[in-house]
Amino acid sequence: MRQNEKKELERAEIEIEELAMQLADMLGAALFFAGVKKEKIPEAVDAYLKGIDEVFGDEEGEMGFEEIVKVIEHIKKTRPHLFS
Repeated sequence: MRQNEKKELERAEIEIEELAMQLADMLGAALFFAGVKKEKIPEAVDAYLKGIDEVFGDEEGEMGFEEIVKVIEHIKKTRPHLFS
């Protein structure tokens, strides 16, 4: 791999990491506004990630607005202690 390609790959990897951190922050904000107690956000994020599998199983597909809401509703029912 040439030097130019390596630098481009490194920049892309950094950008992906930054986007992943922004998405994690956005998920935390969405859960907060859904009623999760601020101190429970890390636990709620874990519950959300597990909830994806609980709601959709092995289905492959995109997680759009409706799917995100469905998972949040699921964790509200299954883990009410996380919410105010």
